[in-house]
Formats: sequence, structure tokens, C-alpha cells
Amino acid sequence: MIEHVAIWSKDLEQLTAFYLRYFNCQAGERYCNSRNGFASYFLSFASGARLELMQMPGIDSLVKQPTIQYFGFAHLAIALGSAAAVDALYQRLLADGVEVLDQPHRTGDGYYEFTLLDPEANRIEITI
Repeated sequence: MIEHVAIWSKDLEQLTAFYLRYFNCQAGERYCNSRNGFASYFLSFASGARLELMQMPGIDSLVKQPTIQYFGFAHLAIALGSAAAVDALYQRLLADGVEVLDQPHRTGDGYYEFTLLDPEANRIEITI
């Protein structure tokens, strides 16, 4: 069983606020290690899934073009439970100026989804 997925962040507070605002999750207390400058939040979703957002000095940024796919981590998928919820979040994100890569659509493998970029250009797939 996967316990959690972690994402390095340039701006931990901004990224945490983004996920809390749009994805109905709860943040644990901020953890800080003053010895090495590491800080993190664990975000918990209603499904039991957890996402760790982390920050630490010296972590290099990968120079990437966010609309191009690369080997390695591809995306994080968040299920909302209904097509209506997917459509509503899509409209909310557009109204808030969040970078959305495509419109809600039915895929060949049966998913109803759209894809967006979080504030640090991580690909997030929104599905039922």
C-alpha cells in the first residue's frame, strides 16, 4: 500500500494554500527541522490518501516546460466523486486564473477528467 506521495516545493506556504483551497483536504501541523532547513506539511484527503509538500534549501529546480511530458512522475490524480464536481471545479479554477491545460472530457479508457498545473507547474489530473 502506498502511504503517501511527496512533492518538493519552492514556496511551501503558497503550494499548501493552493491544495487546501481547491481540494478539500486538511493540513497537519507544519514540521520544521532547523538543523537542515527542511519543512513540510502532510495533507490528508477524505479518501485517506496523503500528500506531503516539502521544502529545503539546496533543492535544485528541474528546468522543464510544464506542458511537455517527461519520464518519471507524470501527474497526481484527484477524484472528486461526480462529473458535476469536476465541471464545477473546472469553472472555479478558470475564474481564479489557474492554468488549466484542457477541458473536462471523457477519455478512451472511460475517465471524465481535465488537467491543470499547480502553482509550481506540477500536473494535476481532476477526475470523477
